[in-house]
Order: sequence, then structure tokens, then C-alpha cells
Amino acid sequence: MYTMISFVMAVIPSVYLVCYYYRQDKQKTEPKGLVVKIFLLGILYVIPVIFLELLAGLFSRLFLGSPILFCLVRAFIVAGLCEEFIKLMVVKKYAYNNVHFDEVMDGILYTVAASLGFACLENILYVMSTNLQTAVIRAVLAVPMHAGCSGLMGYYIGKAKFAQSKKEEKNLIYKGLGIAVLLHGLYDFCIFISPILGAAFGLLTFPIVILTLLSLKTKIKMAIDEDIYAARVPLKEFI
Repeated sequence: MYTMISFVMAVIPSVYLVCYYYRQDKQKTEPKGLVVKIFLLGILYVIPVIFLELLAGLFSRLFLGSPILFCLVRAFIVAGLCEEFIKLMVVKKYAYNNVHFDEVMDGILYTVAASLGFACLENILYVMSTNLQTAVIRAVLAVPMHAGCSGLMGYYIGKAKFAQSKKEEKNLIYKGLGIAVLLHGLYDFCIFISPILGAAFGLLTFPIVILTLLSLKTKIKMAIDEDIYAARVPLKEFI
């Protein structure tokens, strides 16, 4: 019974947030099947992330002599870069060239779906090996942070879809990836460094999550406005 409760509590935050962000795309609703597919692929792609993080972890060991530098490498490269890069690959490979990817807002939705699939399995692994307290903490912090970081990246992926040149397209994608890695890494760094510099650094995760989600809310509004302005949304949607 305890195992079942832990499993449900691990899954609910990701499923809830996918539904929440799906409802934000009010102008032209995406096929539920495609959103679910990207979510499930986010789960599946945890496997290559593990291998990437193992390789990056070997690199991070070069910095064991400097605890702060070691935490920086773990946070920004092992966790931030490896995880956000794989989420980007899921969206690029399975959603970006799909006919239904026809709004800037779609970049946000599909990237959030991929990130929450990843976060769902990660959450299950953490919660099933610890306790319900971990489930609550991760539901409030880690899972929303995954959605926030990747959602911001998704905004730039969405803009890249309508770029005027290949160079602009690449620059937008790299910008989105950079922002996601920076925020993801900052969040993890505060956690990794707290045993060394004090618990106050761990508490910084709260404002980081809040600011990231508020930034995503702003980007969602911007994406919707841009789609309306560019007439990517049928006029009948507003009658």
C-alpha cells in the first residue's frame, strides 16, 4: 500500500502540469496523442541521459579537489546540460517537423511535455527509494522547475521554427538551451553546495523556482501574442 501511494504521489505532479500547460494553448489545441507521445518519449529518453551523465560524471571527478568547482560542474554540465540537451533532442526529433507544430506556443507545450516525462520517471526513482516527504518536496520544487526551465527553452524552439534563416534558427535554439541550462544548473548548484556552504543556499531554490515559473508565464503570453499577430491562429478562434 505504501509503495502504491508513493508511486501515485510521484506521478501526479508531472501529469497535472502537463494538463495545466496543455490548457494554456487555447488558441489552437494540439493533438492529445502527440502530446502524450512526447511525454512518454521524455520518460524513455531518461536512459540516454543516464549514460550521458555517467560520462560527464567522470569528467566532474577531475575537480574533486575543489568542492565548489566540483558542484558547479555537476550542476551545470552533468545535470543541466545533459538533461536539457536530451529534452531538446526529443522535441527536435519527434515534434519540431510535425505538421501540428505550427505556433510558437507549440514549442513551449511540446518541450514542457518532454521535460515532464523525464521528470516523472526521475521522480518515481527518487520517491520509491526514499519517502513521502521527498515526494512532497519534489512536487513543489523539482518537477515544476523541470517544466519551467524546459518551457523557457521551448519558447525559443517555437520562435526558431519560424526563423527567417538557418543561422537565426540555430541561434534561437542555442539561446533557449543556454537559458535552460543556466537556470537548471543554478537550481541544482544551490542544492549541491548547501552541505558545504550552509542550508541557506538550499532555500534559494524556492525563489529560483518561482521566478522561473513567472518567466515562463510571461513567455506563454508573448508566444500567444506573437501567434495571433502572425495569423498562425485561425480567425474563427476569436469570433
